[in-house]
Amino acid sequence: MSSPATAAPPPADLKRIVAASLIGTTIEWYDFFLYGSAAALVFNKLFFPGSDPLVGTLLSFLTYAVGFAARPIGALVFGHYGDRLGRKKLLVLSLLMMGGATFAIGLLPTHATVGTAAPVLLTVLRLVQGFALGGEWGGAVLLVSEHGDARRRGFWASWPQTGAPAGQLLATGVLSALTALLSDAAFTSWGWRVPFLLSGVLVLVGLWVRLSVDESPVFKAALARAETRRAEGSAVEKLPLVAVLKYHWRDVLIAMGARMAENISYYVITAFVLVYATSHTGLSQQIALNAVLIASALHFAVIPAWGALSDRIGRRPVYLLGAVGVAAWAFPFFALVDSSRFGPLLLAVSVGLVFHGAMYAPQAAFFAEMFATRMRYSGASIGAQFASVAAGAPAPLIATALLADYNSPTPIALYVIAAALLTLLAVGVARETRNRDLDAVDGTTVDGTTVDGTTVDGTTVDGTATAGAVRKTGAAEGGASPAVPS
Repeated sequence: MSSPATAAPPPADLKRIVAASLIGTTIEWYDFFLYGSAAALVFNKLFFPGSDPLVGTLLSFLTYAVGFAARPIGALVFGHYGDRLGRKKLLVLSLLMMGGATFAIGLLPTHATVGTAAPVLLTVLRLVQGFALGGEWGGAVLLVSEHGDARRRGFWASWPQTGAPAGQLLATGVLSALTALLSDAAFTSWGWRVPFLLSGVLVLVGLWVRLSVDESPVFKAALARAETRRAEGSAVEKLPLVAVLKYHWRDVLIAMGARMAENISYYVITAFVLVYATSHTGLSQQIALNAVLIASALHFAVIPAWGALSDRIGRRPVYLLGAVGVAAWAFPFFALVDSSRFGPLLLAVSVGLVFHGAMYAPQAAFFAEMFATRMRYSGASIGAQFASVAAGAPAPLIATALLADYNSPTPIALYVIAAALLTLLAVGVARETRNRDLDAVDGTTVDGTTVDGTTVDGTTVDGTATAGAVRKTGAAEGGASPAVPS
């Protein structure tokens, strides 16, 4: 594998780019997680009244899962245009869509006012949220990965990942403050709307910061080369989606498998635990929210540390450690929560999120390094978001259903362990990407078709004939998966 060659930008510029990505992802995840917390606490009463409490929670989590269903569509659309037009433009659009949908949820009438139209409107806005988030993640991590110092890419790219715990921290903190200050009746009546309406202010701040950064230099260079080839009439560039599925299908499958334990464990630890702690162990909403709040702060702190470690020893070892950790912690997690005390609950959530961070931190650089520049947004987004449909989307729903059927945490712990085994398999067969130069590969041409990949028929393209007339237009680097010629 080649040594990192991408030059580091000035420290001030890189910090501004990291800040723009972090603030944007924090706001997006605040909006997304706010819905999950509200689904666990009040949406069952406001939008699905008259049901058994646990059934109402199931219906509430069903609308929560709908947002995940829209994420792959967002990944396809945003990935396509992000690889064609650039990362920055699509990130601005995703922030506007997410913020607008969240603000609108804060204005929604409830079932008591408009009947069945209320859950329908709620579901539509959740779809918009999911569509926007499906395009946000890939663009945010790529903007940092493609700007950053190649030798510290794992560390810098992990900062947008901290937007998830930061958003969780902000959403849970606002809800926790409101439940502490307001009576249950006031919170259910109008207090739950406040954090959703607050999103409008946060979006304005995020847009101001995000509009101030430049487009990725790696992408601009790749776009210039593609335009030169197009002007010369020397190659026909494939659509990003087609190119990804044709030349990087193995990497997409690896990314999907890598997401299983990371995604499922996270939503069990942070969303389902609110249901389990309040309905099964008798803890108050305030205590459960406070535990998630404090643990999310720890999660935020450990992610950059795990990212830095992945720069030293590789993405795969750190990721595998996290998958083993969440599997080993599954049964102790529920045993601690079952104690019905704050201290053990906090320990359970905190350790679970530390292990989760070991997977989540290197994920940004790991996925970015799998794909060539002009299909990187599509590849990373498709791999991450298609997995979320099978992983994070149904996780709280499956966990709640298992609890309803068995009245025991054992099946839920086994569910988390099974997800960890899938991730161990996927990451175990993956190739280490730590030394990949993101700017090394762009535009290998095979029989007049731009491949924009690294290998053809399993052989690294080096300027010689492979499966037909081959002309090298960009330096190849052998860290990606084999590609099949057109």
